[in-house]
Amino acid sequence: MEQAGSSPVCWLPQPGRGDINAMRAAQPIATFSGTPPSSHTDWFGRLAMQTAIFSGRPITFLAAVAIVFLWAVTGPVFHYSDTWQLVINTGTTIVTFLMVFLIQATQNRDTLALQIKLSELILALEGARNELAAVERQPEAKLENIAEQIHERAVAAAGSMRRTDAASPQPIE
Repeated sequence: MEQAGSSPVCWLPQPGRGDINAMRAAQPIATFSGTPPSSHTDWFGRLAMQTAIFSGRPITFLAAVAIVFLWAVTGPVFHYSDTWQLVINTGTTIVTFLMVFLIQATQNRDTLALQIKLSELILALEGARNELAAVERQPEAKLENIAEQIHERAVAAAGSMRRTDAASPQPIE
């Protein structure tokens, strides 16, 4: 969804009216830099997803093996010439170069989807720190600081669990 005069915002659904979870869920969790998807810009996303799906199938791997095998078998026919070697080198370089961008686009999409799901969980949990819902947008130094704070809280919580869990024969590590 888009607000007038601002970048697109991803809003979480409101589970109910009047309760704290509805207010928490109505908060924007991420703003996206760039332009909203359209038929002119979303073609790359569709291409990346379809290519990722196609390239991850066993038949695609077998086709690549067959191409390499065919190339190797033709070596004696072309007397292992420089041109024969150039064919496989050029082909693999071009495929690798293009796949880097397609894989990165797919990874970006998957990471954003995962962040949205995690943000939804953070916003839905009572007592969770809402500012962590969009923490991925913070500078690196702030992320390291937050990670250290969470680590300290986890260590403290683990120590507290060991003291209170007398029924457990072994401490929780």
